[in-house]
Amino acid sequence: MGVGKSTVGLLLAERLGAGYRDTDDDIVAAEGRTIADIFVEEGEPAFRAIEKRAVRRALAEHDGVLALGGGAVLDEDTRALLGPLPVVYLSMDVEEAVRRTGLNVARPLLAINPRKQWRELMEARRHLYEEVATAVVATDGRGPEEVAGAVLDALELKEA
Repeated sequence: MGVGKSTVGLLLAERLGAGYRDTDDDIVAAEGRTIADIFVEEGEPAFRAIEKRAVRRALAEHDGVLALGGGAVLDEDTRALLGPLPVVYLSMDVEEAVRRTGLNVARPLLAINPRKQWRELMEARRHLYEEVATAVVATDGRGPEEVAGAVLDALELKEA
């Protein structure tokens, strides 16, 4: 959350001459409401089912840069689909997350005690991110252009 996946993803797509897609955007467009609203109205399990379908559909339809929501890797089937693909885990520490996002309440999983919640989410998810990642790129103290360059280097990709 707040790591810059959308900004970096767009930069990568541009540099590679590829399309860009974000499954969070797909979900909002298909559902006609925000992710926060889905969480509030239907709960996290319902959102995760929607997310799983959105990721599966995007992986089948899109061959460019794809950004996934932070919880997508919680699903075992999704992790299996990501296995053969180049996947980058953009990492950052909690202080960087606070600086970038303020850990505000627009993020449903961080609504109460954001720093503690962020740390707990990362502790629960980090091993899953690392499991599917072809490369891990730290974003702390780096701008989007620098992160995009580090991703290209990590994946040994050439710009278009």
